[in-house]
Amino acid sequence: MTINKITMNKISIFLFLACCGISSTFAQIDRSKYPEPGPAPEINIGIPATFTLPNGLKVFVVENHKLPRVTYSLVLDRDPILEGDKAGLTTFVGEMLMGGTTTRSKDELDEAIDRIGARIGASSTSANASSLKKYNDQLLELFADVLFNPAFPQSELDKQKKQAISGLAAAKENPNSIVRVVRNAVMYGKDHPYGETETEKTVENVQLEDIKNYYDTYFKPNIAYLAIVGDITASEAKALVTKYFSDWKRGDVPSHEWSTPQVPVGNKVVLVNRPTSAQSVINVGYPLQLKPNNPDVIAVSVVAEILGGGASSRLFQNLREDKGYTYGAYGSITPDKLVAVLNTSASVRNAVTDSATHELINELTRIGERTITPEELDLAKASLAGSFGRSLEQPATIARFAINTELQQLPKDYYQNYLKNLDALTLDQINAVATNYVHGDNLQITIVGKTDDFADQMARFGAVQYYTVTGDPEVKMEITDADITAAGVIDTYLDAIGGKEKLAAVNTIKTVSEAEIQGMAITIEQLVDKNKGVAVQNTKLGPQVLSKVVVTPAKVTVTAQGQSQELPAEAAAAYQSLLEIFPELTYGEDDVALELDGITKVNDEDAYKVKVTQGPNTSTVYFSVSSGLKLKTESELSGEITIEQYGTYDGIQLPETVSIVNKMVPMPLKAVTKAVVINGEISDEELQ
Repeated sequence: MTINKITMNKISIFLFLACCGISSTFAQIDRSKYPEPGPAPEINIGIPATFTLPNGLKVFVVENHKLPRVTYSLVLDRDPILEGDKAGLTTFVGEMLMGGTTTRSKDELDEAIDRIGARIGASSTSANASSLKKYNDQLLELFADVLFNPAFPQSELDKQKKQAISGLAAAKENPNSIVRVVRNAVMYGKDHPYGETETEKTVENVQLEDIKNYYDTYFKPNIAYLAIVGDITASEAKALVTKYFSDWKRGDVPSHEWSTPQVPVGNKVVLVNRPTSAQSVINVGYPLQLKPNNPDVIAVSVVAEILGGGASSRLFQNLREDKGYTYGAYGSITPDKLVAVLNTSASVRNAVTDSATHELINELTRIGERTITPEELDLAKASLAGSFGRSLEQPATIARFAINTELQQLPKDYYQNYLKNLDALTLDQINAVATNYVHGDNLQITIVGKTDDFADQMARFGAVQYYTVTGDPEVKMEITDADITAAGVIDTYLDAIGGKEKLAAVNTIKTVSEAEIQGMAITIEQLVDKNKGVAVQNTKLGPQVLSKVVVTPAKVTVTAQGQSQELPAEAAAAYQSLLEIFPELTYGEDDVALELDGITKVNDEDAYKVKVTQGPNTSTVYFSVSSGLKLKTESELSGEITIEQYGTYDGIQLPETVSIVNKMVPMPLKAVTKAVVINGEISDEELQ
């Protein structure tokens, strides 16, 4: 096929005119302005059908026949409760419900759920179940068995308590967990449900009878709401619910009233010292009154999004993009029927803790001064609308909407009109709401970190108070007796473990300890030969050597997975103390600075707090006032070592059970000494 010259010219002219038209169109677009947003999309969530059983159980049914699945979501509407000396009790209830029934063991229950491809879960105030529609009867029979026939086996509670205590030990070493515990304890008080703290002791106090009493008291249909979402009709749902839930007996449920926490008068600075931290975790906020059914809630969510909702927020742009203080800074305002809370947070380098705190406060102040721009408003609306739309993909969201509408006393069309109401918010409205709810004064500033690096600068923000990792005021007693010195505390310790003469006579030592990580038993072997100037630490899994550290005065070499690496000087410093079997013996000779920093508590025991500085490295060591023994050591390089028990070997007291947490071991590692050989021969091969 050929195209003649005239045809080609016509095509060329047409293309030329078309391109000119396109260019002209592009030239008329002002790219310096955001495009006008389109109208808010219509959301058809579906109005639930509702019915109530004679026992008081209120049921919502939302039909959705796109997929052949059905989801059941049960919520108990009880007041917050104070668990007191059994704090942690409610965290066990859900797992205990799933721990087996009077008709099925836990294994049999799990197998029955798996057989129909279902999911069932529970907590102290909710339960849920889902499966394909064709298994509705089997699912509801299993769900009812879990809810109404729990066996509450003692073995399951013992397992849950053990896991909880392990989790608490890890949480006490997690700065983000610590800041939450301390913030809540100070903001609400430990005699408030939102402020009480779980501890190993309160968890141990929980008994099986407590779980049963909670269940008998609060699992009642007259405070329960059941949302059913999926491929089911209202009539089908009513028949199933009547069959499986009608025998659930109603009962009186106690109500509880709690005082409303007040906003601080003036700023309150709460510091938690954690010498092992390379970063500070900062939380700045305050309680406020904002119930979920308050007409301002949607506008407040827009303000919170602009303040700290993501990468485009003011906090993120300031502290990360502009100042480079952190990987991320965030803020939120959370409505609540009892007490709402505003929170802002960031993890920053110790050196910029005061500067980052200043910027967090500055952004709170600035957003309350009617400074929100049209561009910020449009971005926040788009972000919230997108999150809302994505959430609708999950059946659980629809169920939550149905129950929330009732529980929070929301308008019946609240969620159907959410996007329309969000889109209708004006700049004046948003700035007015920001002024009403956000302020940069009367704040609680909670910081977890190495306070020696920044404590002196924090007084400019408000009155400084020190707290422990469990949210208790730090009890620190000043030492007025001039005869008590840091050097004297060290001497007392050396005398307590055996005396300087006996300790100085130890030239070699070999210790073997055992620990467990994720169910695997490992062996830690340490060898020190002072005469040869070599120390070795082997970590083994059975006969396999996982890692080997060889320390000499000149260098530290680490071998793992067949690869060896010489550590840089700063990292090597953490291992150099291994060369001295009892490093405290040489404190008077080496360039070591000692500072006695009062008396504090370590595991409820009075302890002298001694700061030991050697070169660029500082560690904090705690010695028992009563026994003189070392209780705990903290440092950024080597982490935290807590001595739980001592043993006597050849007349010398040595740590026998220790808990170790450092950068290499994020979970607490408990090591138990199995063998000690003092002044035995160590071959050259063992030291290589």
